[in-house]
Amino acid sequence: MPDTPNTSQQASAATPAPLPAARAAATPFFVLTLSCPDIKGIVHATTGFLLEFGGNIIDSAQFRDPGLNRFFMRIGFEAALGTQAADLRSGFAAIAERFAMDWNLHDMAVKPRVVLMVSRFGHCLNDLLFRYGTGTLPIEIPAIISNHRDFYRLAASYDIPFHHLPVTAATKEAQERHLVDIVERERADLVVLARYMQVLSNELCQRFPGRMINIHHSFLPSFKGARPYHQAYARGVKLVGATAHYVTPDLDEGPIIEQDVLRVDHSLSADDLVAAGRDVEAVVLARALKLHIENRVLLNGNKTVVFR
Repeated sequence: MPDTPNTSQQASAATPAPLPAARAAATPFFVLTLSCPDIKGIVHATTGFLLEFGGNIIDSAQFRDPGLNRFFMRIGFEAALGTQAADLRSGFAAIAERFAMDWNLHDMAVKPRVVLMVSRFGHCLNDLLFRYGTGTLPIEIPAIISNHRDFYRLAASYDIPFHHLPVTAATKEAQERHLVDIVERERADLVVLARYMQVLSNELCQRFPGRMINIHHSFLPSFKGARPYHQAYARGVKLVGATAHYVTPDLDEGPIIEQDVLRVDHSLSADDLVAAGRDVEAVVLARALKLHIENRVLLNGNKTVVFR
């Protein structure tokens, strides 16, 4: 007599195992930044609006500049599932107008798009790309621009388009137009000069206010021009450092975002100072970029308010 098929086993084999429950959608998280004249009711109106919108404040920081009588605030908050940034902006507009606010609302699920620029010193570029590649710097990098070809292989290793725009006195104006075209075509939120060694025109600096960050050594103005670390070595400096700042038409004098220093002594050679300085530059630029993309930096005239 032939075996009787085991129908329960057949059914089990034919029916796929149930899929695991879908992971719950991430709770929308936004950051609201604002500055305005310091008058009564700002915090009450702002937090009250967020409450009415179902917002749950996770962190909040504020500062009053008594000299300018100006108030600054940063609020990170969760919102109900499905909340759209456009609805929040539309709803908050009346409050912003009432208090004459300079303000922004940032959807933190959206990674900022950052164009990097570099010349022939690659320590800052390499550091930022490593942080980007490991996910510790949550940005998108749609383009790398350089006036030299030195780092096109490095860009290719991260699958990032590399744009070689060589600059001479005769080509400078045209190449800046190309640069602007790339930034606008890629819908970049920010441009980072990762040791880009060309002086930008006033017109270009004014085109991206608060959207272009530069890094330089902190010897300025003591050691300007070529080979500043060698100049510093000849003077026996005891500190090397770096400054990251927003770009303005005033060369290397834009609002400062981040700075750091490293103590050195007589035992270091000029080349040792160069190496130490590059380490500080890379770290300071990475910190400044992270502060910016987390919307912790608010412009205050020729200074900044930085909420840690």
